[in-house]
Amino acid sequence: MDSSLHEVWQAAAGSPFLPTVGKGTQFLVAFVLLLSGLAATGVFALNRSLVNLTVIGIPASLAIAFGVVYMFCAVGVYV
Repeated sequence: MDSSLHEVWQAAAGSPFLPTVGKGTQFLVAFVLLLSGLAATGVFALNRSLVNLTVIGIPASLAIAFGVVYMFCAVGVYV
C-alpha cells in the first residue's frame, strides 16, 4: 500500500474501463429489465405467497430498480 498516486495512475492507464453494458445498448437493456420486472410483478400480484415473494417478487423489484437506473444512464441523467 506504499504506491504513490502517480504509480497507481500509470498502472490504471494500461487497463481502460470497459463497462458490461455498452453505451449503445443501455436503453435496450433498461427497457427489457423494466418490461420483465413489470410482467413478473403482475404474475406475483395474481398469486401472492411467501414462496412467490422470494422467487418472483424480489427479482421483479430488482429488475425494475436496475432498469430505472439504466434508463437514467441511457438518457444521460446520472443519479
